[in-house]
Amino acid sequence: MKSVLVTLAVAASLVLYSCGGGSSSENTSNNAPVSNAGSEPAMMDNKEAIDVNAPSTSKGVGKFTDVKVADAIDAKMADQGKEVFQTKCTACHQATDQKLIGPGLKGITKIRTPEWIMNMITDPEKMTHSDPVAIALFNEFNQTQMTNQGLTDQEARQVLEFLRQNDAQ
Repeated sequence: MKSVLVTLAVAASLVLYSCGGGSSSENTSNNAPVSNAGSEPAMMDNKEAIDVNAPSTSKGVGKFTDVKVADAIDAKMADQGKEVFQTKCTACHQATDQKLIGPGLKGITKIRTPEWIMNMITDPEKMTHSDPVAIALFNEFNQTQMTNQGLTDQEARQVLEFLRQNDAQ
């Protein structure tokens, strides 16, 4: 019984650490705190609430301003993206509509632009401090800061292709 409890405690610690429970500066690109509960930039002060499930044409805030995607899914890239997603994202997100620590991602490519998705993947701190939709998501999910997993631009593009394939099914 004692070994089961120890195993559960270790597993819970790993999940919390992978979702931002650790304090290592590796988790963020700007050494900002992992949780921004109560910080001014992410607090919504306007009277109009943003529907996080509504389609948006925003490209977000970040280096991605023009992401070209083909009409056809690149199956090889999507397979690579699935592997990255399973390794880096599934502690907090599902490829279904099921919410975990963060939102379920089924349908995300139908309501967000490729640029927004890639900016959120590669610099979530900047997005949750500057982009109205990301701020609304941050607030909806108990002001839990999405962890910067340090994905390369290519890995982010692969994850985008996986999400596009997932939404096409």
